[in-house]
Amino acid sequence: MGTISGTSTAEIEAPIEQVWDAVEDVLSAPDWQGGLKDMEELERDAEGHVTLAETSSDAKVRTLKSTVRFAYDGPARLEWRQEKGEMKSVEGAWELDDLGDGRTRATYRLEVELGRMLGMVIRGPLVDALRGQLVSARAQELKEHVERG
Repeated sequence: MGTISGTSTAEIEAPIEQVWDAVEDVLSAPDWQGGLKDMEELERDAEGHVTLAETSSDAKVRTLKSTVRFAYDGPARLEWRQEKGEMKSVEGAWELDDLGDGRTRATYRLEVELGRMLGMVIRGPLVDALRGQLVSARAQELKEHVERG
């Protein structure tokens, strides 16, 4: 079975609250995260956070759909877990650290277990390409999104 996992980190020239605003707005993520095609709200909590959403991601060979549940611990951590979908499992998180002087370190973590069927289709160099798209680029994408305003 194929596994795609990893982390990426970037230092962002913005205060943690500004970075958190971008991270917690999960519905806007397809606007700045490569490969994330769509995010559709299914549920919100009492604070107005999207807690359940259906996503569509470009997996190079096909579009993969997932229903993910979000948990917010702002302004330091946003995590998510697939509740149902085409992959065996998906777990991820944004972790934000206040570096002072209006700077923030953002770390993105993702672990995807493709499962038997997808693992037969998505393998070899394609796994590395997907890791680059789904993991390695994320922190830099957030940095560019926030610093661009």
